[in-house]
Amino acid sequence: MPGITMQNGRISYYGNPAGYTEKNKAVVDRIFQSDDLSAWLRGRGLAAEWTDGVMERLIAGEKLGAETTTPLKNVRIWQLHPEVDVRMKFISYADMARQFGEPCPEDYHIAYDGQLDTNDLEAIYDRFDTHPPAGFSGQALAMSDVVELYDGNGGDFYYTDRRGFQKIDFSPREQTQDMKMTM
Repeated sequence: MPGITMQNGRISYYGNPAGYTEKNKAVVDRIFQSDDLSAWLRGRGLAAEWTDGVMERLIAGEKLGAETTTPLKNVRIWQLHPEVDVRMKFISYADMARQFGEPCPEDYHIAYDGQLDTNDLEAIYDRFDTHPPAGFSGQALAMSDVVELYDGNGGDFYYTDRRGFQKIDFSPREQTQDMKMTM
């Protein structure tokens, strides 16, 4: 396809910087997700990973893919559902754990899932406060939000606390069953 090219690990889609390659995969901005680009990538033996924010990072001149010295992880921003107990919102990790137990994914929704130009939690916080990336559907980051940094090997979760971030185990709450036996 003449409108899609790849040079030095960079994928161009009709003149637009669309993505980059990493080993046997292509990380491509979600805005370019299409059947023709998917087929083009498959024809080159590349698995597509559709991610928000890739084009803007390439335009900004960031070194991505094989050029990076530290692999960048994907970022998910978890924010509390609107219907949770309002007392859970905007509180420290210690208060959350004491009053409601450990933060639990069932109480949260994903407000962002994509790549940024950093793995630094403070820089991520600043980014969502001043210039949120495309695809972000939440409010500015605040206490009680959870930032997840992940890749193909798993992820780490960080509770946004009063001062900085608290690494947490962010797994579903164990379900307790009330079993009643009747005769």
